[in-house]
Amino acid sequence: MSVLLISLTGAWLRAAVLGGFQRSAALGGTIPKSHDGSVNILLMGLDSRRDNHGHDLPAAILSKLHAGSSSDIGGYNTNTLILLHVPADGSPATAVSVPRDDWVDIPNLGWHKIKEAYGRAKAAQETALVKAGRGPTGDALEAAGREAGRAASIAAVQGLLNVPIDHFAEVNLAGFYDVAVALGGVTVCLNKPVQDDYSGAAFPAGVQTLDGSNALAFVRQRHGLPGGDLDRTRRQQAFLSAVQRKLSADGVLSDVGKLSDLVDAVKRDVVVDDSFDVLSLISKAGSLKAGRIQFHTLPIEGFATRDGEDVNLIDPAKVQAAMKEYFSDATSGGSSGGSGTHPTSVVQAASAATALATTAAPKSGSGSDATTKNGIACVN
Repeated sequence: MSVLLISLTGAWLRAAVLGGFQRSAALGGTIPKSHDGSVNILLMGLDSRRDNHGHDLPAAILSKLHAGSSSDIGGYNTNTLILLHVPADGSPATAVSVPRDDWVDIPNLGWHKIKEAYGRAKAAQETALVKAGRGPTGDALEAAGREAGRAASIAAVQGLLNVPIDHFAEVNLAGFYDVAVALGGVTVCLNKPVQDDYSGAAFPAGVQTLDGSNALAFVRQRHGLPGGDLDRTRRQQAFLSAVQRKLSADGVLSDVGKLSDLVDAVKRDVVVDDSFDVLSLISKAGSLKAGRIQFHTLPIEGFATRDGEDVNLIDPAKVQAAMKEYFSDATSGGSSGGSGTHPTSVVQAASAATALATTAAPKSGSGSDATTKNGIACVN
C-alpha cells in the first residue's frame, strides 16, 4: 500500500508540474544525445510579438514590454540561444551563449546569422505547404512552420557546437515578463546608469530589483552599450543568474507547490520538447543552486558586413575547442554516430568568411564585469 501511495503521489506531482506545457517533436531522432547521465538543454528566446500559436500578443502586454507594436516586428529571430549543461555528478552547471549574429551555414538554407535559422525555415516550410495546394492552414500551418523553425535552430546550433542536445525550451517575449512577475522581481547589478528609448531601459547604476516590464527592457537593451549585442548576451546571462538565485533563495526548486505555481505562470509562454521531464531535471538541482552556474559566451573573430547586415565572424574550430573546455565532462556529438548536421560545410565556409573579415575583434575585456556587489556580478 505504501508503495502504491508513493507511486500515486509521484504521478500527481508529475502531472501538476508538467501538465499543460506545449510540446514539440522538433528535436527529432537525428540530433546526438548525451550518454553519460548529463543533460544539455538549448534555451531559445524568440523576439516575436506573437504568442506560441502565432496570435498577436495583447496590446496591454506589449505596452508593458516596450517591444513596439505587434505583427512582424522582431520576426521569428532567436535572439537568445543558450546551451545549459547539467553534469551527471552534481558539479556546477555551465551555460554557454551563442551570439545571435554569428555568421554560419544553416543546413538547407545557406549563409545567414544563426538567429535567422528559425524564421527562414518557418517561412520556407509554410511556403512549400501552400504551394503544394494541400495540407494545413491557419493555426495548423503556423504550427507546422514553427516546428520547422525549431528543428532548423537546433540543427544549426548542434552542427556548430558539435555537442549533444538532449532537450530544448523555447520562450517568447512575454516569458521574460511573466517569470519576473511570478518571482516577485529579479535582482541585477549595472556598472553604469543606462537610458535607452528603444528597449525602455532606464536604470541607475548598482544593485536593483526589476519588475516584469523592466526585466524585459534589461535583457533587450543593446543600444548605448559598449559591447552592443555581446553586452546584451551578458544581460541575458545576468537575468538567468538572477532567476537562479531567486529560485534557490525562496526554496522554489525544493518546494513542489511553489514550483507548480511558477510553472503555471509561464506555461503559455514556453514550448518544450516532447520528452522534457522537469522533475528529473530538478533531481539534479545541486548543480543549479545559486552561484553554481558558470556562464560563458562563445568567441568571435571579428565583425563584417554580409548581405548588407552586420555579422559576427567565427572560427568553428575555436568554437568547438571552447565547447570541449566548457563542457569538459560532456560526450561529443560524434560519439552517437554523427557530429551533427553538415559540420564540415560550416567549418569550411565559416573559415572562408573569417578570412574576409573587415574589422578587428572586440577589445579584450570590452564587455567583462567591472565589479561585484553583494555577491552579484555587475554588467554593462
